[in-house]
Amino acid sequence: MTSEIAFFKSHPKPMRVLLLTNLIYALVMPIVELFVGAYIMRNSSDLSLVVIFQLAVYTGIPLTFLINGYLLNGVKIAWLYSLGMLLSGVSMFAMMSLNELSTFGIFFAGLIMGLSYGFFWANRDFLALNTTNDSNRNYYYGIETFFYTITGILVPLGAGAFIAATDENNWFAGNVNVAYYYLTVFVLVLSILASILVHQGNFQNPKRAPFLFFKFDNLWNQMLKLSALKGVAQGYIVTAPTMLILSLVGKEGALGLIQSIAAFFSAILLYILGRVSKPEHRLTIYFVGCILFVIGAAFNALLYSSLGVILFILCLVFARPLLDIAYFPIQLKVIDIVAAKEGRNEFSYILNHEFGLYVGRLFGCGLFILLARYVSEYVALRYALLFIAVIHLGGAFMAQSISRKIKI
Repeated sequence: MTSEIAFFKSHPKPMRVLLLTNLIYALVMPIVELFVGAYIMRNSSDLSLVVIFQLAVYTGIPLTFLINGYLLNGVKIAWLYSLGMLLSGVSMFAMMSLNELSTFGIFFAGLIMGLSYGFFWANRDFLALNTTNDSNRNYYYGIETFFYTITGILVPLGAGAFIAATDENNWFAGNVNVAYYYLTVFVLVLSILASILVHQGNFQNPKRAPFLFFKFDNLWNQMLKLSALKGVAQGYIVTAPTMLILSLVGKEGALGLIQSIAAFFSAILLYILGRVSKPEHRLTIYFVGCILFVIGAAFNALLYSSLGVILFILCLVFARPLLDIAYFPIQLKVIDIVAAKEGRNEFSYILNHEFGLYVGRLFGCGLFILLARYVSEYVALRYALLFIAVIHLGGAFMAQSISRKIKI
């Protein structure tokens, strides 16, 4: 442990502050990703509202990236990063204040969450790019993903147990929504703490330069195609666990327990990968993540039962971090190369990347909403996931093509 702490301290202070800030905010993410969807399902019989909320989130993200690009000319990046974290609590309060979960109300709350994610991820991506280099990015993303995995164990377990106990023990006069209100307060408090800490990093804004472009190097165009394939799966990766568990397994207690058990097994693997994997391993890691996603989706399609859901979740909890720990360093390496070649602000690529993701997210979420509303929720939950996973598998071959050009 002492040697690990010493190794952590050997890295630059901005990188350490960014990691610690993200550690605190990592406690917020499982609540947003799992239990906002659970809240919608508890208070509405329309399953598509869960995906509509997620689509609204994804709609707000690229728009906020664009706004963020202009604000960076006059506002410190740490303040924008703080705003992104704080808005997550505001979005949940907006959701809780709705008397009826209408499509418009859900979309509005989701759009605020999209603003939160937009300010968070736009500046997080830039800060990660500028506080790391290619030699320590595997360590950075390994540690960060390890944080998210550990919180993915503890937070769903605690939050799910709290909601389940409220339901079973008739706490708050049996009003389970009160438990969700307390979780919202928890999110807001942690967001404030993370927002305070980030100002200790003395981060520098990007240099003022044009950031909105429409023509790019062919290497970046390939990266955009890979981002679209990643985006196709993202809507399902975020919403599928909640919808499947609450539909086929149990209530919030089961949701938290299953997610926690599955996350436990991936935590150690992720830390090891971040510590020992090298740039040349990224392609293999990404391919394994894609295959696991397909296998998990196949289990769900073939079995469509509580067992199928558990097997899917187990595959997904390994697949998701494997995909992220490989994808982001590839993305940043491409940005390094193309930005130097074209002489542009790195943020221009981060912004453009979000629009690539959004094209895929719109397709994936749109497919589910159309199937759920005009075919059946059964078809959408059982078969759409496998279709999306197979499409996403194409990303492994696209990543291979990119890797050859950047010599990973």
